[in-house]
Parts: sequence; C-alpha cells; structure tokens
Amino acid sequence: MEHIELFFKSIFVDNMVFAYFLGMCSYLAVSKKVSTAVGLGAAVIFVLTVTVPLNWLLDQYILQEGALKWLGAEYAEYDLSFLSFILFIATIATMVQLVEIIVEKFSPSLYNSLGIFLPLIAVNCAILGGSLFMQSREIETLGLALNYGFSSGIGWFLAIVAIAAIREKIRYSNVPAPLRGLGITFIITGLMAIGFMSFGGMLTGGDEESPSLDSDPSNVGMKTEKVQKESVESTEAVSVSEITAQ
Repeated sequence: MEHIELFFKSIFVDNMVFAYFLGMCSYLAVSKKVSTAVGLGAAVIFVLTVTVPLNWLLDQYILQEGALKWLGAEYAEYDLSFLSFILFIATIATMVQLVEIIVEKFSPSLYNSLGIFLPLIAVNCAILGGSLFMQSREIETLGLALNYGFSSGIGWFLAIVAIAAIREKIRYSNVPAPLRGLGITFIITGLMAIGFMSFGGMLTGGDEESPSLDSDPSNVGMKTEKVQKESVESTEAVSVSEITAQ
C-alpha cells in the first residue's frame, strides 16, 4: 500500500513540474513537438530511476552521520552530509553521460533534436530535486527510493508530453498576440498545475470522525444528564425573565 500511495502521489500530487516547478527550462524549451518531448521525458525517467536509488545508497552508507560504522567502530561518528550535493551531482552527471552516449548511438535524429538540453539534464533541478526530496523525506528502503525515482520521472514525462501536445494544437489557434509563445504556455501550465493538485484530496484520506455522544452507547447516561441540565438552565432563565417583567 505504501508503494502504491508513493507512486501516485509522486506522479500527480507532488509532480516535479506542477507542484514544485522544477526543470522548467527544459520543460519550456523542448515542448514544441511531442516526439522530442517523449524522447527527453524518457531520458529523464531513466536518469531519475537510476540516480535516486544510487544516491539513496550513498546517503545511507556514506553520507549520513554514523553511516560509516560498517567500516569499523572508529568511523561511527563521522558525518559526511556536507558532501551530499557534490556526490549527488557526480552520480547524476555520470548517468546523463551514459544516456547521451546511448541516444547518440541508437537515435541520432533524437540526439540532434534535443541538442544542448540532453547534456543539460545533468544540471536539471528536477533530477537533483528528486535525490534531495528522497533525502529530506527519509525514505527508508531501496525499493521505495526506486519507486520514488521512477514515479517522479513519469510525472515529469506526463507534464512535458501534455504541454507539447497542447502547444502543437494552439499553434493553429487564434491566440491573442501579446500571449503568443511563452505567455500562453505559462497560463496553460498554471491551469494544468491546478488540475494535478486537485488529486491531493483523493490520496490523503478523509478526516477521522471525532467520537460523539450519539455514536457511543456508553455515553447515553452522560447525554441524558446533559439534556436535563440544559432543561433546568432554560427553566431558570424563564423564571428570571418573568420576575424581571413583573
């Protein structure tokens, strides 16, 4: 159940683009065609799926305070958390380089269409944000880290493919001149963010009902006593008002 909840919340409620507006540079620049958006979105899914679990391992066994205790008791007090950014970015850059080599080898046309934005995945704040959110949320297992990286990548993929499909359509629409280009794109992005955030109520669960006198049979006596007390207080109030009137 925890895996399923994390999966859907990472896609819809905590979407990297619509909830935190991370990775907006690539989101806006490479979303003019669906085919290009699909390629970049798939690359982001792969990078997030690989780097988030790897960075989780680094955080658990190297960076956290006391994480080096597996090397011996003399290393148990070491705290290397100040190296988090350096090691996380190094892991991300390595995976992005691998993706760039694979895309150039098997799809030169996609490699040319993505241009500079493929190697720029290494400094995409959505990729680094996935690892930092994983660290701040204190995800406990490697499976949850893998789930979070994959689902966050899918959320970013859906966002860029959706806006690319819309931008292909509005190219033939009568958009007011001042809003053409990035103007209407930002407006549509805001509306899509509102739509995605509306899924929050479906995944957070309902409020627990507070116990009431009616729902608990053991409180029948308390309820009767309360009614009698209110009746006496109302009678006294009527008597005082009658005396005052006289």
